Amino acid sequence: MPNIKSAKKRVLVTAKKTARNKSIKSEVKTEIKKFLASVESGDKKAATALFPHTCSVIDSAVSKGILKKNTAANKKSGLAKKLNAMA
Repeated sequence: MPNIKSAKKRVLVTAKKTARNKSIKSEVKTEIKKFLASVESGDKKAATALFPHTCSVIDSAVSKGILKKNTAANKKSGLAKKLNAMA
């Protein structure tokens, strides 16, 4: 445990940021899993409805600095390919 006041603060701030980042990453993964489950079940209507929301969650993770821009584009592209392959 740190002795210096600023180091103690950094420990607290880092813990708070880590929790926030973990929460957002978890949300992104959950939304992707929901979308992929609807694709796997063959429910095109549900998949089409979930796609914009999933992309929105990914974009919000980018705006908060959790994901990089290209990573998000890659994920969204892969999801779009799976959605279009259903037709």
